[in-house]
Amino acid sequence: MAFKIYTKTGDKGETALFGGKRVLKSDLRVDAYGTVDELNAFTGALRDSLTDSGSRTVLAQIQHRLFTIGANLASDPGKQAPVPDIRSADISLLESEMDRMDDNLAPLRHFILPGGHPAVSACHICRTVCRRAERLVVALHNIEPVDEAVLKYLNRLSDYFFILARFTAVDHNAEEVIWNPRQGE
Repeated sequence: MAFKIYTKTGDKGETALFGGKRVLKSDLRVDAYGTVDELNAFTGALRDSLTDSGSRTVLAQIQHRLFTIGANLASDPGKQAPVPDIRSADISLLESEMDRMDDNLAPLRHFILPGGHPAVSACHICRTVCRRAERLVVALHNIEPVDEAVLKYLNRLSDYFFILARFTAVDHNAEEVIWNPRQGE
């Protein structure tokens, strides 16, 4: 018999964590790993929209790390089952990539608005979804421990998406949209 994707076990608003524990689909843990999954989907769309092969390669690695984070968050914290981990090298990769891209950018002197090119906008969507995922993981961490490397990774990742947006604007010869606040009307 073929594997079926639907199980019908979630029809009443519950889901199972890795390890078997049943929780409500509205549980903060489920919201956190669901938002990480959303970020992974947006990251895939972003990767598909870029022309820079180096950035595409890094984004593929990021997608694997996001899946790792999702698996980590979807695991029952009460079980001692092995879960995939985020390593310091994963965080270092983001930092070195930001440094590499930043070396080719003009200094940032103003706030910039998302936009200028569809790929730049996609970077900013990833950045904002990443920040939401980070907020949810921090909230979860206040209730039950979350691997601190996950918190660091998500924090660096949102910064990475910001720098990638600026780098992508240059790569696509798109003008950065500077925020012009209204002055006393």
